[in-house]
Formats: sequence, structure tokens, C-alpha cells
Amino acid sequence: MGSLNTEDVLEHSSAFGATNPLDPEEFRRQGHMIIDFLADYYRDVEKYPVRSQVEPGYLRKRLPETAPYNPESIETILQDVTSEIIPGLTHWQSPNYYAYFPSSGSVAGFLGEMLSTGFNVVGFNWMSSPAATELESIVMDWFGKMLNLPKSYLFSGTGGGVLQGTTCEAILCTLTAARDRKLNKIGREHIGRLVVYGSDQTHCALQKAAQIAGINPKNFRAVKTFKANSFGLAASTLREVILEDIEAGLIPLFVCPTVGTTSSTAVDPIGPICEVAKEYEMWVHIDAAYAGSACICPEFRHFIDGVEEADSFSLNAHKWFFTTLDCCCLWVKDPSSLVKALSTNPEYLRNKATESRQVVDYKDWQIALSRRFRSMKLWMVLRSYGVTNLRNFLRSHVRMAKTFEGLVGADRRFEITVPRTFAMVCFRLLPPTTVKVCGENGVHQNGNGVIAVLRDENEELVLANKLNQVYLETVNATGSVYMTHAVVGGVYMIRFAVGSTLTEERHVIHAWEVLQEHADLILSKFDEAKFSS
Repeated sequence: MGSLNTEDVLEHSSAFGATNPLDPEEFRRQGHMIIDFLADYYRDVEKYPVRSQVEPGYLRKRLPETAPYNPESIETILQDVTSEIIPGLTHWQSPNYYAYFPSSGSVAGFLGEMLSTGFNVVGFNWMSSPAATELESIVMDWFGKMLNLPKSYLFSGTGGGVLQGTTCEAILCTLTAARDRKLNKIGREHIGRLVVYGSDQTHCALQKAAQIAGINPKNFRAVKTFKANSFGLAASTLREVILEDIEAGLIPLFVCPTVGTTSSTAVDPIGPICEVAKEYEMWVHIDAAYAGSACICPEFRHFIDGVEEADSFSLNAHKWFFTTLDCCCLWVKDPSSLVKALSTNPEYLRNKATESRQVVDYKDWQIALSRRFRSMKLWMVLRSYGVTNLRNFLRSHVRMAKTFEGLVGADRRFEITVPRTFAMVCFRLLPPTTVKVCGENGVHQNGNGVIAVLRDENEELVLANKLNQVYLETVNATGSVYMTHAVVGGVYMIRFAVGSTLTEERHVIHAWEVLQEHADLILSKFDEAKFSS
């Protein structure tokens, strides 16, 4: 029998002498410290630069090359979080965050996440934690009723809901179900003929899902949208593209209209698109990742009119519904299509409850086997705030966006680029002495006696786009606010998305003041040759 060296003995004895990694009292002590730390963070978050100011690779220079051999205290670790990690964060919970779409949090959402993480169950089927499965089914029916979804989407009807991680997963699951349903009718050998449709404004998640699901990349259609339709997908244009594909011997499979596109929050007309899809036996999935939450408000519900004719519908509660990442709500009319496409039944998961066919096994409604207890945090949010307060929170963001829209619209140096629909304003700064004309270049004396260069439309667009790129980066570099951009119809525009839980009207006014200040600076130093190059 071999002998242990001194180091082995010390390591062995140290392990047995250490506090258990899940000691309740140590958990209580350290947990209080973390809560206090985060409460202070939320209190002070608006003092930080919204967008991180660090350079790539900064953290590797600051942290050791190897993990510590001996334990370190929570106090030491939190000091490093403050000094090393926080500088590298972009502060999505800052009231001055207006980029991308919001990742709105709440006390209830955070505490629900704590409970879920604390229980740490792996709820792949009903037997693995009945409460996790049953609460999810109940909460999805609650939320579906808040949205006034047809009973065909609810467990209390003939459908049902499931919590996915993200919209990417929801689209992949529904596309996989649609693929198998179609191929089971026409034969697996025809997969190369299947076509997936979105618009040129549809989120890239659809294209990614199509790739993963085995759709020929040549058979993905990003149907062109137009300013005349506020960049929504016109059903007539969709039909034209479908007919061309059928003429070429292809098979329409799946179309994904969006309620609140990422670039501009455009809304595709669900009803007319469903009518077209029905003619060609296509699956319709409605992606309402951002704007779906607003549809609990009666004044916004009309944006999902026609949902009764679709096959599936999803929204992200972690975007604009005060529920921490990740929490994507997916409802389907025909759960059996998901189950047939995604289920596996190995011997080691067999149990009486599953075989009774009286329970839901959510492992068969998603890509992965393991799953988190996401319903706990959504349940906490719904119960802690109630429908009335949730509607009012959402309306307050819309009101603040309207305020910002009014400020931008009143300043002739700016232009609202697309209509505001929800709580995001898209705008741009106009080049100085702009005269909107078509034709030959020349000069024009405006009402103030200022000589203005006449530019053709293409020159004007290139100049304005470059100006706004520089303008946005200049504003973001201050750390005072953070916004992102989109290019729609060739126009580079700045997106101002109100939705952070901590944002108040004073923050919106502050953002406008920052924008005005830097507009003054950039226009006073404007060099057309520089911006045109």
C-alpha cells in the first residue's frame, strides 16, 4: 500500500476541516453580504459610465493566471468584483441605458431567481419536481389570459405554454416541429425543398434556427420591406415570393412575422400574413420578443390581432416584463407537434407519471434535457405587482418615450426616422445647412441668409449616415448615456429604447441634454469633406 506525502495529508485534512460548501449559517452570512452589495449597486448604478470604458483583454491583465490553491474570503472576492469586474460591465440596469432592448429587472424577479437558484432543481420531467412543471403550466395560462390569447393556446384549452431561455430557442423549437410535421407528410427526402420566410427586418434568430434545423441556406427568404409600410412585411409581397418559390419546385414551410422588430419596432400584419400562410399550409410563428409584453395593455392588444390564426407565439419576459434573464414565453396550439419532434424516452427516465400521459414533461418541449425553474420568478413578478401595476409600469415607459419624441421633433436639427409605436424612438441628426432636393448640385440661400450646399439624395444619405455614426460614438463615449443604432432603408439611425426599470423622466431629459450638447459640438466643427470621405 502506497504512502501519502505531506502535501496530500495536509490537503486531505484541510478538506475535512473546512466549512461545508452549503453550510446554512455561512450561506446566511454571505447571502446578506451579497444582497447588501447589490442593493448598493442599484442605488449607485447611475453613477457608473453606462457603457464599459475598458479595452479588450483588460481582465486577463488584472487576474492571476491560475485558480487559487487555498480558499479566499467572500470579502476579498467582493473587493475584486468592485475593482476588477464592475469596470468591465455595461450597466444594463442603469436608468441611463437606452441601447438594444431593455433587460428590465425587479425586486420580485430577482428574488424569484434567488428561490429558483436556491432550490436548484433540474425539472426535465414532472417526476423530477412536480411543482416546477405544474407552476410553469399555471403561470403560462395566467400570462396567456392577460394577453387575451385564444384558449387554443392555453392548457385550459387545447394548447399550452412553456418557458424557454430565449427567442432563438423558441423559434428553433417551433421550426423543428414545423419541419417534421411537413416532412412526415411529404417524405424526409424533400427537406432540401423546404423554404423559411421572414422579412429583411426579422431578427437573425430565424436564419440561425433555419441553419440548425437543416434548411438549405439558399432557401431562407428575407422578404424586402418598404418605408410606405413602416417596414412591416406586406402580405402581398410575401405571396409574390412564395409563388416564385412554388414555381421553382420549392415548398413553403414557415413564416415568422414580428411584433416590434429589433431595428425599428415595426409590426408585421399578422392577420393578412396568416391568410397567405394558410393557403400554402405553412406554420406561422409570431415573434413578439420585445413588444409582446405591452399587449397586456388593452390599447396595444390590437397589434397581435390575428394571433388566433397562427400556430405559435412568443415573447421575452426578460426584456420588458421585469423578469430577469432568461425567460422566454412560448405558446403553441399543438403541443404534440413539439413533443413528436423533440422527445426522447430513454429507459433511465421512464416513470409511472410519464407513462400515465396525465402530466407534462417539459424536456419534450425544448432542445435541452435539463431545465431551470424559470416559472418561479415569473410567478413572483405576476403576484408581487399584479396586472394593474404591470400595465402602468409599461405605460410609464411609453409616456417617457413620447416625451423624448416630442423633444427631438421640436429641434429642427433632428429628424424622427420611423414612426414610434411602443417605447423606442428612432432618430438622426441632420447635416448642417441641409436642403432636401433631387437633381443638380448648387447653392441655396436659406431664410437666415446662410449659403447651403444642394446635395443629391445619395450624397445626402452618405453624409448623414457618417455624421450619425460619429455622433453616436461621441455621445456613448461620455458614459452618460448608452444608445445603439440600426440601418433601415439605407438610413443610419439612433435607437432610444426606454425600458430600464429605474428610468424616470428626469433621466430622459438628461439624455436629451447630453444629445443637444454634443450636437452643438459636432455641428460647430462640421467638415463636410471629412464626413463624406
